[in-house]
Amino acid sequence: MSDTSRNEQRALLRKVEELVTQIDRTHDEPVPIHAMVDAIIEELREDLGIFGGRLYERSGDDYFLKVTFPGAVPVDQVFRISDRYPPIEMCLLNGTVYMAADDPAVDPEIEAALGVTEFAAVEVGSERYVIGFDVAPGHNREDILFSLGVLRHAVNQKIRQENVESIFRQAKQIQASILPTAAPEFGGYDIAGRSDALDSVGGDLFDFLPITDKIMGLAIADASGHGFPAALQVRDIYMGLRMGMARDLKIVRTVERLNQIIHTSTLTSRFVSMFYGELEANGLFIYVNAGHPAPFHVAANGTVTDLAEGGPILGPLARATYDRGVVKMRPGDMLVLYTDGLTEATRVPAGAADGPDEHGEEFGVERLRQVALRHQGETARFVVDAIFDAVHDWNGVAADDDRTVIVVTFPS
Repeated sequence: MSDTSRNEQRALLRKVEELVTQIDRTHDEPVPIHAMVDAIIEELREDLGIFGGRLYERSGDDYFLKVTFPGAVPVDQVFRISDRYPPIEMCLLNGTVYMAADDPAVDPEIEAALGVTEFAAVEVGSERYVIGFDVAPGHNREDILFSLGVLRHAVNQKIRQENVESIFRQAKQIQASILPTAAPEFGGYDIAGRSDALDSVGGDLFDFLPITDKIMGLAIADASGHGFPAALQVRDIYMGLRMGMARDLKIVRTVERLNQIIHTSTLTSRFVSMFYGELEANGLFIYVNAGHPAPFHVAANGTVTDLAEGGPILGPLARATYDRGVVKMRPGDMLVLYTDGLTEATRVPAGAADGPDEHGEEFGVERLRQVALRHQGETARFVVDAIFDAVHDWNGVAADDDRTVIVVTFPS
């Protein structure tokens, strides 16, 4: 192949990809495949040497005609072609095919019904679709097959993108259904939580679990990584806690079972730090800390106690064991549970334009404690928002990790 031909092919590839990108940018909703192919034919008719065409969609062993593009002979009746029809078989095998109507492998009756003399076809969407095109005379066969390869690449890229976006939309819906929509009412306590995800879905979780009228479960967790794998791991924590409740497992046993679930996970995000505690109406708070940044208890007199009793992070060890910790909530006291996206937020150096310096100063646990102490006596929601505001003011840029806080106060 000459350098001129290579340059022309690269230019064609860029042109098709730019057109697909442009179609994406000008539509708020996903663009149907037939609309995208129609736009490509209209814009690149001369470059591709094709006009009109037909879109077939697979159902069982047959391909049914779904759309006829302008320029092709209309077909009124329901039209289907078997996947054993030789041109279709070749298309599925090679991804593309180019034939004339007088080719021995072609059925003259089928092509006559479609008004075809020369045609090309491309398979896309993992054999879900076949797109057939009428070919204008005078074009080189190899150029046509290359053009179809470019078209196939662009359409498949678009289909994969929309499939991934669909998965993320579903994951976001799942996560939205997991995170509490409102704080629970429990005894005389005031409870609030908030989680801001770095991506459209995140690896942080907070949860309120009403166990009995006199016991409320509180959970906060942070799966390693971000995005979809971390969100799936969060779902495992959500379900595992509820399974433990349904089976009336003790708090330590529940955490040990969760560790086994995470350990056997095949996801890349398979390590989870978690803090789980059960708050009783009488003020007793029994907890297990599984490798999570230690929440803290603020007594009415300002004494701060870390809640660190427990064991290792969930996942690495198959048979990890855990200890319980206990603290007593009294009027005027406060609990603060958080993920490290808050304490590890790094200050942006003065004059920096590219975000926080990896060697910059972190917000840290001590500043978090000071925010809580300054607002002791306020509502739980007020304290939660004050913490987020303080971290944002420190960081000065968009979050670089998921951030989550739970605050429980026991008003005097």
